[in-house]
Amino acid sequence: MSALAHLHRPATIEEAVRLLAAGDGERVRLLAGGATLVAMMNAELVDPAELVSLAAIAELRGIRALADGGLRIGAMTRHRETAAEARLAGAAAVLREAAARIANPVVRNMGTIGGSIAFADPAADYPPALVAADAAVEIAGRRGRRQVPAREFFVDWFATALAPGEMVTAVLLAPPAPGRGSYDKLCRVSGDFAIASVALSVAWRDGACERVGLAVGGCGPRPLHLDEADALLRSGRLGEAAARRAGELLAAAADPLEDVRASAAYRRRVIPRMVERAVAQARAQLEANR
Repeated sequence: MSALAHLHRPATIEEAVRLLAAGDGERVRLLAGGATLVAMMNAELVDPAELVSLAAIAELRGIRALADGGLRIGAMTRHRETAAEARLAGAAAVLREAAARIANPVVRNMGTIGGSIAFADPAADYPPALVAADAAVEIAGRRGRRQVPAREFFVDWFATALAPGEMVTAVLLAPPAPGRGSYDKLCRVSGDFAIASVALSVAWRDGACERVGLAVGGCGPRPLHLDEADALLRSGRLGEAAARRAGELLAAAADPLEDVRASAAYRRRVIPRMVERAVAQARAQLEANR
């Protein structure tokens, strides 16, 4: 932490928003778990004059059921809590599996879901899982609160739908449905950011697919999702041909970078294989439940 940074400890979301709105861009930063922000400060990539700690805001902590049976995951919920949440079952298990693959136990004990998605690293684990699960992100600002579908929240490289003076307050999920949610990532070493990742959420009823959500991470500026791929898998009953075509469509639409982890060509090459594997596992479970 910068020796010059002044630390605020608001007790409510409204107070945190006022402090954030009163600041001047990069000079005021929200401090959630600190897994990313503190590392950036130590590397002198950012040097905020004021920090707004969210640790004392009770509304931001924990996972609770909503009136309709859905789930609200507060922005300050730690990765380890999300990874251990039994209510994230069936099609919603994609989010639990993604949380369990984040970095290492130290980071999972410290990092929060709100801080992670607000930073919006394209290679992070939560973004594709949230898109696959058709989640929504709750945002608070000076004009009140609003909800943004995860598919619209991530907009570009490290950029989100957050407007100046706004903050993430929660992730909202529909009532968990019977089905399968899975998350897999390819990385050079355990705990590293993804070279490529695949998040799949399949809800079924009476042996038939009701909803399919498929998203790829690490292969473009935001999670890669195509309605056409989802429709193919749903109408094709998770069949091999549908999985192969869905993987080809996603690979063609990918816009990956070349970096120290992998080339752009390699990332495109592995997408179909990872998609086919995820779909095959879901198909096997669906057939076993018939």
